[in-house]
Amino acid sequence: MSTPAAPRSIQQYLEQLRGALAGEDPALVQDALYDAEEYLRAEVLSHPGKTESDVLELIASTYGAPDEVADAYRQTEKQVRTALAPPKRPVRRTAIGQFFGVYGDPRAWTSLFFMLLSIVTGVLYFSVTVTGASLSLGLLILIVGIPILLLFLGFERVLALVEGRIVEGLLGVRMPRRPRYPATGVPMLERIKDMLKDRRTYTTMLYFLLMLPLGVAYFTVAVVGVTVSAALVAAPFAFVLEDMGMIQLSSGVSWHPTPALGIVAAAGGVLMATLLLHLARGVGIVHGALAKHLLVAQSPTD
Repeated sequence: MSTPAAPRSIQQYLEQLRGALAGEDPALVQDALYDAEEYLRAEVLSHPGKTESDVLELIASTYGAPDEVADAYRQTEKQVRTALAPPKRPVRRTAIGQFFGVYGDPRAWTSLFFMLLSIVTGVLYFSVTVTGASLSLGLLILIVGIPILLLFLGFERVLALVEGRIVEGLLGVRMPRRPRYPATGVPMLERIKDMLKDRRTYTTMLYFLLMLPLGVAYFTVAVVGVTVSAALVAAPFAFVLEDMGMIQLSSGVSWHPTPALGIVAAAGGVLMATLLLHLARGVGIVHGALAKHLLVAQSPTD
């Protein structure tokens, strides 16, 4: 295999780095490209009397060739994933062990927390997207509408980066840790045109709009599941307190709760809580894939 020619410009360097990272996680590629471009442009600015080609030759031995940088990122990513991976759960050989083993899965609990949190983030994202889009489009006929549109689109990308950190922290899906590097030396109208042609502009807004109904659904399921499960598990204790005359549950009804009924209710509560954790873990997997598809650039043209 022939060795690619040494890059003579920042753009050539980034293209070779992207090629060297072909097949890797798109979030990793975005982070690597951002770091490389930030470093290279800073070096070019610090050597005003030299061309990009001369600066690239100067830093070839310090920053590394594109293939060397790609290998370094792969190694670092492997180490980070190992460090952040949740503890391995013991292998459950029986169906019952696998079913109730979900209580020892940290990802099920963090996914459940994500379902509860999503009502807050969903309302925030939906409000910002609808308000920003309406205001920007309404003011486009005026000169002030252009910077407002640019500000709105930029803020959407910041929110996407924030949501990515939430998704990665709670759902365990690798998301970008750095934004795309902003275009330099490009007129404002060209920047807006590039953003409007960027698929991620629309997929990000779609994700934020979907987060409201999804957040309501996640929050409702999580709250109802936790509340009903806790009430059923607490039923035997409530029945005992009623027998002691400390509380009154069956006023005005013809039946009286029995210990057997309390045990059945508690078993039902444990079963419902277990199913809820399995559901939360499944929601985390599906929602993580959705966020990955809509918020992360999947190709160089995205």
